[in-house]
Amino acid sequence: MWLAGKARRGGRGSGQPSGLDRDRITEATVRLLDAEGLARFSMRRLAAELNVTAMSVYWYVDTKDDLLELALDAAFGELRLPDQDAGDAKDWRDGLRTLAAGYRALLVRHPWLSPLAGRYLNIGPNSLAFSRQVQRVVRRTGLPAHRVTGAISAVFQFVYGYGTIEGHFLARVADAGVGPDDYFQQAMSAAYEAPDTADVIQESRDLMAARGGDTVAEMMDRDFAFALDLLVAGIEAMVERG
Repeated sequence: MWLAGKARRGGRGSGQPSGLDRDRITEATVRLLDAEGLARFSMRRLAAELNVTAMSVYWYVDTKDDLLELALDAAFGELRLPDQDAGDAKDWRDGLRTLAAGYRALLVRHPWLSPLAGRYLNIGPNSLAFSRQVQRVVRRTGLPAHRVTGAISAVFQFVYGYGTIEGHFLARVADAGVGPDDYFQQAMSAAYEAPDTADVIQESRDLMAARGGDTVAEMMDRDFAFALDLLVAGIEAMVERG
């Protein structure tokens, strides 16, 4: 999409259907993906949402893949990036936590994002802006250049996995029609009553009680924050080791 220069083209030429533009089509795509998921998305369904024919959409994008790349990059545009000229840039730890938290929230908010992020090159302008900020923050850690990509992988592949699983959990909860806390308690109770899983679940209950947190959201936030602290501490330790 991006390498072929398609993103710079607003349409195929004169005679485009009135009332449409690429931004409007991309916004509608993101809304549909959020509401119905990646598996149910189609150009025909999008056209119905826009109240146009499917061929009208093809004035602006050549393929469904092109449109999904646009939607993916539009989602990355929601991220708050640290201001390199303000206080956000002074401490790399704060910058890293800001970027990690934003990426986690993005993955949870848009569950369709994680499979697409692994499918495409992610070289749209918003994705590149995020990647550039990540590199700048990690370069400020003091790690040698040949260790920077490893540190980025450690942090952001962790965030990708954490946010993806959290998004799947919340989607499953929504499908069940109950709240996250009720779903969690019902699942834990059912597993605790099963002979094959009771011992393991009991151990898990002990660990969760030690961790603290009254709600599923609090437990997830505490685990995420501590795991990120471990990664930050690991980077600090590697810098000290030289």
